Amino acid sequence: MAGEELAMLGPYAALFGAFLALGIVILIVLYVYYALAWMTIARKLNYDKPWLAWIPIANAFLIPILAKKKWPWGFIFLVPIVGAVFYFIWTWNIYEQRKYPGWLCLAILVGLIPVIGWLGGIANLVITGLVAWSDRK
Repeated sequence: MAGEELAMLGPYAALFGAFLALGIVILIVLYVYYALAWMTIARKLNYDKPWLAWIPIANAFLIPILAKKKWPWGFIFLVPIVGAVFYFIWTWNIYEQRKYPGWLCLAILVGLIPVIGWLGGIANLVITGLVAWSDRK
């Protein structure tokens, strides 16, 4: 009896594995996208080490550097709410340096709204790409 029940779990385990693999692929694609975008932003802001966008912990220190702060300010991301507030302040500054309205960095806050929250994530993807690859005069 136990063998039959275990055999019935096979398709569900395969489905779970497929979803897990898909999730990992999506995370890798998002990581590459954001690393490319922030590396491009760093280049356009004339930072001499744009490759820091690819290093998992160092990329957190890249944000305050691009906002014209000292690199140790990156440790503020370890403080939950305070880190988020500083992220928005610094990203606002970076967007304005790229000649975009700073308030665009707040688009990700739409993610807090139930049902339509996923739109905030999509908007953040698009806006980050625009700031990176589209030059404004």
